[in-house]
Amino acid sequence: MSLATDLRPLLVQYRSVVIEQKSILVTAGIVIDGDYILICQRHHSDAYGMQWEFPGGKVEDGEELKASLRRELAEELTIEADIGEEVFRVRHRYPDRDVEVVFFAVRSFRGTVCNRVFEAVEWVRRAKLSEFNFLEADRELVRRISNAEIV
Repeated sequence: MSLATDLRPLLVQYRSVVIEQKSILVTAGIVIDGDYILICQRHHSDAYGMQWEFPGGKVEDGEELKASLRRELAEELTIEADIGEEVFRVRHRYPDRDVEVVFFAVRSFRGTVCNRVFEAVEWVRRAKLSEFNFLEADRELVRRISNAEIV
């Protein structure tokens, strides 16, 4: 055996550890009001700025998924959301990061939506969602929502 062959199992193990460490767990809310869905445009100075997404953010260490989304919606939009069921989950690799996004339905909330961090926030008819330039990780979900397959 050569040195390269002997080290191959360690290299594979190392790569999987590096990939796991780079993966970012994110929660996002599909905030629904009748036929309208709330979407948010990332701030122009953010990574992937000016692209559209569903509101949410990174899960903190030890935080439960629904609690994370509730916190993020309060911070970003000043609403107290009732987090519903998980409706979609996706893993996506961007050039600079790997993400796993867990999407939850949000059918009710208290307060008034107030944009605190985004370039723009809009209520959009589900059939019109595909007209917006969404983040790559969200595009399959957007297609399914537009076709009334989800929420």
